[in-house]
Amino acid sequence: MRPLQPVSPAARVVYGVAFFALFVALWSVATFGGYVQKLFLADPLTMLAEGWNLLFVHGFLFDIGMTIWRVVGGFVLAALVALPLGIMMGAYKPVEAFLEPFVSFARYLPASAFIPLLILWAGIGEAQKLLVIFIGSVFQLILMIAVAVGSARRDLVDAAYTLGASDASVVRRVLLPNAAPEIAEILRLVLGWAWTYVIVAELIGSSSGIGHMITDSQALLNTGQIIFGIIVIGLIGLISDFLFKAFNQRLFPWAQQS
Repeated sequence: MRPLQPVSPAARVVYGVAFFALFVALWSVATFGGYVQKLFLADPLTMLAEGWNLLFVHGFLFDIGMTIWRVVGGFVLAALVALPLGIMMGAYKPVEAFLEPFVSFARYLPASAFIPLLILWAGIGEAQKLLVIFIGSVFQLILMIAVAVGSARRDLVDAAYTLGASDASVVRRVLLPNAAPEIAEILRLVLGWAWTYVIVAELIGSSSGIGHMITDSQALLNTGQIIFGIIVIGLIGLISDFLFKAFNQRLFPWAQQS
């Protein structure tokens, strides 16, 4: 191994699978070996049996679909607001000076703290879940996008003005193409954070979703179902992350490292 030396795609797959295999092996030793009581941690086989029961007896696929819808809906709303505001903040310093203090303040506010207010304002329906994800994602997105747009090389901007570009052209043809790959990465990262917000939203005042199932399983002390729900979240997140990466590589091939 050498610092920053890339590995082949095949080796990357092998390393990734090896870690999961090691994790399951340690989990099996801890549970089947009797080092941890089943009340506190179900073994892998019990978890799989409980997962099968959830999927094909209790209709857990509907809960999974509801959670995915909430994540995508809240995240898309946040992106639609954050993209124009972040670009404006990054491109125009007066806008940045006007908005950055509030955005920097708001991004430190935990989305879960708004749940009691959102229940009062929007009830316990879908709007409340979407707003929790929106609040948790939008301020992070705005600030990170603004930093990406504002970090463009000054010499590129000066060269564009020298060639007769207008202010709007500089934003459209210099700042945005320069920042686009980084903005795509920012969207990918914050999408992962959105999953934490939706589970928190579903733990309170929800009748469907993965978080709702985890709450019910906690009341029954069913750690197998809890672990299965957590693994489902991780698998969905892993798949969405790979899809996002593949899309970014196809859309911005010049920005990918060898």
